[in-house]
Amino acid sequence: VVVMAPRNRGGRPLFSFLKGAIQKLGLQLLQNLETTAEQPNVIISPFSISLALSQLALGAVNETRELLMHYLHEHTLPCYHESLHNVFMQLRNNQLQIATRIFLRQGFQPKQDFVNKSQQLYDSEPAVLESLQQINDWVGNATKGMMPHFLSTLPPNLLLMLINAIHFKGEWKAQFDPRFTTRDVFYLDDIYMVDVDVMEDAKHPLSLFIDNDLEAQVARFPFKKSMSLLVVMPMSGQVDVASIFAKLNISDLYNRLPKERAIQVKFPKFKLEYAQELQEVFTNLGLGKVFSSPNLAEMADGPLLVSSVMHKTSMEINEEGAEAAAATSVVISRASIPFFHLIQPFFFALVDDVYQIPIFMGVIKNPNPGAPIMRRGDVGSIDKDGFPNDKNHVGTFGGPPK
Repeated sequence: VVVMAPRNRGGRPLFSFLKGAIQKLGLQLLQNLETTAEQPNVIISPFSISLALSQLALGAVNETRELLMHYLHEHTLPCYHESLHNVFMQLRNNQLQIATRIFLRQGFQPKQDFVNKSQQLYDSEPAVLESLQQINDWVGNATKGMMPHFLSTLPPNLLLMLINAIHFKGEWKAQFDPRFTTRDVFYLDDIYMVDVDVMEDAKHPLSLFIDNDLEAQVARFPFKKSMSLLVVMPMSGQVDVASIFAKLNISDLYNRLPKERAIQVKFPKFKLEYAQELQEVFTNLGLGKVFSSPNLAEMADGPLLVSSVMHKTSMEINEEGAEAAAATSVVISRASIPFFHLIQPFFFALVDDVYQIPIFMGVIKNPNPGAPIMRRGDVGSIDKDGFPNDKNHVGTFGGPPK
């Protein structure tokens, strides 16, 4: 079956509405998910979550379906499932691993029409839940071993579980040479900082500009295979998700990206996982009836409850794929070249370049959460302003963030 890209009457691809809806969902979740000392960063996949909720919507009827579809796209897409299917099939490639599935407790026989639609649209079918190990094995296989222990226990009285897991690991188009990775500081706020491994490149091709509305630097780090990491680093040194939510438009940022030029770059390495039960945050966002009294008559006969929406992400940023002779063969003085030092909290979106759909979104407040947190000035010598003295550090805007 060949599915063509549906268009509205004006000829505009409906994907433009889809990416806006997925972006909005991601920002709403980021705004409402709380951080902890153990999980200071939030990394989610609004695309993967959209897939899971969309598959649930296939089995919903009446008010439950209306509620889910309104939340997913606010009725802007008459061909929503077909549009999402087309994007889903395009995005499945070697560097993006997506796993979505609905597990049902034994005794519930899903309806054949629901099974058929799930397979046709999302290459996924409901499965009868047999054991915890069954879930963990399935997620581990789907993410090529990156998430072998997705769940530690099964929720009590489980009737239905939506599971989605996603892993991305890509190669930079312009690689970082690991020989130039050094230990540096990442400023958590005005008072505290942490040691991190920082990738450096004295002459990195980068598209970079300052967005006055966001009061932030915006940079695009392209990966191979039409994916990019879009970074928004506020000048204030703090990420206000509410402010970003009101002003951020990924397509607009893409359209304003200037031509790449040689930039002196510092980028923290990190390998982070994020796990969160989403039922509470979805309830706060108005989807409470999906959990308390859903009508899932198109999925199976008999009463069904959505007991859990578990989401887990894994993301790694490093120099992988770097060539030994890349870029930094010539030492460029910092005074002679613009610079972009990603050494304070930032928002990011991992975006598909073709559809400009955010696959990942997150806020990185501490790229090395396991390291001791230090007060500024506690280590080494300090400068006249009381900041740790880093003789190689010029600062993102000419000085440490304040």
